[in-house]
Amino acid sequence: MTSTVSASVAGSWINGAAVTTGGAAHQVINPADGSVVAELKLATPADVDTAVAAARAAQPDWGRAAPVERSTVLAKLAALMNEHADELVAEEVSQTGKPARLAREFDVPGSIDNVDFFAGAARHLEGKATAEYSGDHTSSIRREPVGVVATITPWNYPLQMAVWKVLPALAAGCSVVIKPAELTPLTTLTLARLATEAGLPDGVFNVVTGAGGDVGTALAGHPDVDVVTFTGSTPVGRKVMAAAAAHGHRTQLELGGKAPFVVFDDADLDAAIQGAVAGALINTGQDCTAATRAIVARDLYDDFVSGVAEVMSKVVVGDPDDEDTDLGPLISMAHRAKVSGMVERAPGQGGRIVTGGSAPDRPGSFYLPTVIADVAEDSEVYRDEIFGPVLTVRSFTDDDDALRQANDTAYGLAASAWTRDVYRAQRASREINAGCVWINDHIPIISEMPHGGVGASGFGKDMSDYSFEEYLTIKHVMSDITGVAEKDWHRIIFTKR
Repeated sequence: MTSTVSASVAGSWINGAAVTTGGAAHQVINPADGSVVAELKLATPADVDTAVAAARAAQPDWGRAAPVERSTVLAKLAALMNEHADELVAEEVSQTGKPARLAREFDVPGSIDNVDFFAGAARHLEGKATAEYSGDHTSSIRREPVGVVATITPWNYPLQMAVWKVLPALAAGCSVVIKPAELTPLTTLTLARLATEAGLPDGVFNVVTGAGGDVGTALAGHPDVDVVTFTGSTPVGRKVMAAAAAHGHRTQLELGGKAPFVVFDDADLDAAIQGAVAGALINTGQDCTAATRAIVARDLYDDFVSGVAEVMSKVVVGDPDDEDTDLGPLISMAHRAKVSGMVERAPGQGGRIVTGGSAPDRPGSFYLPTVIADVAEDSEVYRDEIFGPVLTVRSFTDDDDALRQANDTAYGLAASAWTRDVYRAQRASREINAGCVWINDHIPIISEMPHGGVGASGFGKDMSDYSFEEYLTIKHVMSDITGVAEKDWHRIIFTKR
């Protein structure tokens, strides 16, 4: 099993230094075997005040730095992350239980690529061309950093989610206070340390590890932040938005999902089967874009269900450090109980468990890959986010029915459509309500393209140039070019007597 990464760590990073705060003692637990990975002290609302004050003091100089200066620091951060990639992988695996292969080939390199992307993008923050619109004035647009960003990130992809939130903010010239999930703070703390080593000024990037109920609420509702960004569940996201609204803060939310996986009758069946297993099981299903609702043409339905069940039965569940392991544990025993409870209730709601549906006989919070067929459209497992290695399957009669079922959800984060027909593909991409629609694939992301949803999946974008809009404010500058003291429009307001 995974060895302990660090016996004791400082739980926060404030004003360029590791800080042992005065909150409750906390243990970071390896969900694969229940061992203690690290011990730390949680932050308190008073520590949030200190971190926000440091960010507020540091932001003006960082915001006025030339784009090339910010770019240089972020490029150095990417290089340092690459040098420390093994350390980041070890921390990510030990605190989340995800397979080392996933962390080494997806989480860590993807995060480094995102940092690299924003290092370059920092030099391309352009405004609208200067022009005369009134005839008497020159107008120009300034895109300026909005100020201090408060961000709260989840436990499923600790490093990636930190990078997605922090890097566009830093590239835009903002300062940041981030609260990682207390279950998985280690890679976020390492990211902050490496950023300081890269030359990021003290106070620009601050980390406070604490519980959502006190530290998260204090951060989201802090009067001296300017933007609040959050990734996590929809119910918690609504609480974050309410806390931010008390001060009128701008918010960006990436929330839950219940992604449809639509398989039309002309689809490559083998490709759809392989894609469904990969899309459903990534990160043990603890992914808001995971394939969770397979909606399959009747002619392919039985073969699809049996094919997915066969591939899932060969998935290796085990030690995250073992190179042969495909599926790690869920994040905790409490979360496994939640997933297990939803699956156990499914037969009473019309579902048929084809494979899986139980925990393996081994230590840790593992759960077997599970397929539930014939689910009712109003059943819990079909409508609610499970966040585990569970795929539900329903059939459809025609294209209209398939797209209706795909959109029959409060969520709208991601979806996929599987077909050889270009017209069907275009219709699906147009009519499915989701922030991302994949065609004949499910899950791939790239730094150059945005990620974000609609409906109960939130609003705003992470990644890509589009994410800058969350961290910039648009200023119109209008300059008189006539030199005339008495403007013609003045007569609207007053007339000389």
